[in-house]
Amino acid sequence: MSRDPRNRHAALRIPGLSIDSCNLALAAPDGDGFVGDRASQTAFRALLDARRRQHFTGERDPFGRTPTDAISKRDLDLVLVGGDADAAHLVHAAIEDHAERLAEVVRCFLAQPEWTGVKRIVIGGGFPGSRAGALSVRRAARLLKLARAGVELTLLRHDGDDAGLLGWVPLAPATALRRAAFLAVDIGGTNIRCGLIAPRLDQRDDGSRATVLERSQWRHATESPDREEAIIRMAAMLNGLIAHARTLGVDLAPFVGIACPGQIRQDGRIAHGAQNLPGDWEAEGFSVAGALGAHLDRIGGRAPVVHLHNDAVVQGLSERPRMQAVARWGVLTIGTGLGNASYTNHPR
Repeated sequence: MSRDPRNRHAALRIPGLSIDSCNLALAAPDGDGFVGDRASQTAFRALLDARRRQHFTGERDPFGRTPTDAISKRDLDLVLVGGDADAAHLVHAAIEDHAERLAEVVRCFLAQPEWTGVKRIVIGGGFPGSRAGALSVRRAARLLKLARAGVELTLLRHDGDDAGLLGWVPLAPATALRRAAFLAVDIGGTNIRCGLIAPRLDQRDDGSRATVLERSQWRHATESPDREEAIIRMAAMLNGLIAHARTLGVDLAPFVGIACPGQIRQDGRIAHGAQNLPGDWEAEGFSVAGALGAHLDRIGGRAPVVHLHNDAVVQGLSERPRMQAVARWGVLTIGTGLGNASYTNHPR
């Protein structure tokens, strides 16, 4: 039997690094929900909505009658680069409110034993990919610096959609990394993304040259599928990538890494935290790996091995090459909720 610590679901130790915590659910001090919810993308929308309700200039609401939740991220970003002055004021005010919340949430995590000594935090998820989100992160970083919190915030280097796939490079078993490419999946509450990942460890052994050769995406939230339909669609996307790799002559490893929300057990079941996925993914006896594997094509005559890990863990690990200068670091992913993980680097 292989002794590679990465040959299992939810691995907590990989060469040179330990995953100290993930998916911490910190109760809010007032008992209303969780700390992370205060700095989520949903929270930003609530803060903007509150600012709209407080706004009064004698004129109409600069966003008209459009509900706050219906204003696209693109429209908010356009307001910030030259839109209506009153609308820009509202968005900037909400950004300041959110940045203060984010700085507060960071302090709460740093106070946890699992986060003691963390000196750098990468901020991922969908929200920082927008101009409003990036401004909030930069402002929160400034607030923490002024408060001498002793931690640095940094944005993802990769596109958020790719980070949830590329983070499988340090997690994939050595047998998969010896091949030219492997398959990865990022399951979110809105989209499912699949990719053909080239580790390129022959170019840089720290994984910093890894790339997504080909990708596909399905916005399942607009179709409201059940769990079985989602699994079949995901398998179809992966089988399309398998066929594409065969057409290109890519030496593809029979391995699939799946990043998904929630607490992942070592047997591959999702213990909790998957409530935003289509259907019941936490059901007793349900295995994502088993259900998906039953629909996957063989690769090189072998059935693909499927491993699962928490999505925040995976996204954070896409930044591992940039985190070598600190002993302890973490990740916060800002989306519908707030994902989290912390890590420790060890001498190889």
